[in-house]
Amino acid sequence: MLRFCSLASGSSGNATLVEASSGTTRTRVLIDAGLGLRELGRRLARIGVAVAELDALFITHEHSDHIGCAPELAARHGIPLWASLGTLRAAEGRLDPATARTARDGEAVAVGDLQLLPFTVPHDAREPLQLRCTDGERDLGVLTDLGHVTPYVLSRLAGCDALLLECNHDPDLLAGSAYPLFLRRRIGGQHGHLNNAQAAQALAQLAHAALHTVLAAHLSERNNRPELAQAALAGALGCRPDDVRVATPLGAADWLDV
Repeated sequence: MLRFCSLASGSSGNATLVEASSGTTRTRVLIDAGLGLRELGRRLARIGVAVAELDALFITHEHSDHIGCAPELAARHGIPLWASLGTLRAAEGRLDPATARTARDGEAVAVGDLQLLPFTVPHDAREPLQLRCTDGERDLGVLTDLGHVTPYVLSRLAGCDALLLECNHDPDLLAGSAYPLFLRRRIGGQHGHLNNAQAAQALAQLAHAALHTVLAAHLSERNNRPELAQAALAGALGCRPDDVRVATPLGAADWLDV
């Protein structure tokens, strides 16, 4: 059985827990830890998980809303921390070498009952990676923090049963926002963040009969609205907007099956 829970999503912090379980074993991997240690512990406890029960951390890139407390969490509890070499180097002063593990594009990472399949994305970080997670029967795609969707990204996520998909902004809201011009250009640029329409275009290419769960993620609190993201993704899927779930900065209280 494969399931996941968004503990936080947005520019204020990101963290997603993925769990694989069989009849006798259970594996839990936390993807990003963009919260404080105490708050992360509270959110894990809310879904019945203790920090000590984490088997690994996977950090997609070094931006503070993703790496957060991960180095301290890994060092304090002896949890292996996987990230690209670029990400590890960006965080070098905070890392315990005993817990750091290097992840590479296209090379599978085995953690208990889970296999993590990292792939590169275009984003303004040192060496960002996103993930496909599988227990051998079901597949979850995690895709946030990229400025545009490449054919390679689509190939890495083809056939997933569930997707956590960035819908960062609405272009009109971003253009009219109070953000300075340089920041608007960064967000909307080729190495920034996906807007609703870009996410919908990607989803239309990834949609298939077995794709049953789509979670819109990393929404900007200022430059997007949940109903806009839902409408865009629903158009790609041919479903009702209410059928598309939205991850929030406050996280969720329930698990989603893959």
